[in-house]
Amino acid sequence: MALNPELIEILACPKCKGALKLRGDESAFECGSCKLAYLVVDDIPNFILEEAQPLG
Repeated sequence: MALNPELIEILACPKCKGALKLRGDESAFECGSCKLAYLVVDDIPNFILEEAQPLG
């Protein structure tokens, strides 16, 4: 089940409220400003700030 494109367009980073980019494999949303990745597990994005992973 793919993520809804309309939903993806309105999502924002929970930390800085900036734009998010979905990885090509749809495994995570990335925030370039905060350098954090929010994982997608079983087609459900996890936007809990404490569970975000650092990029790089």
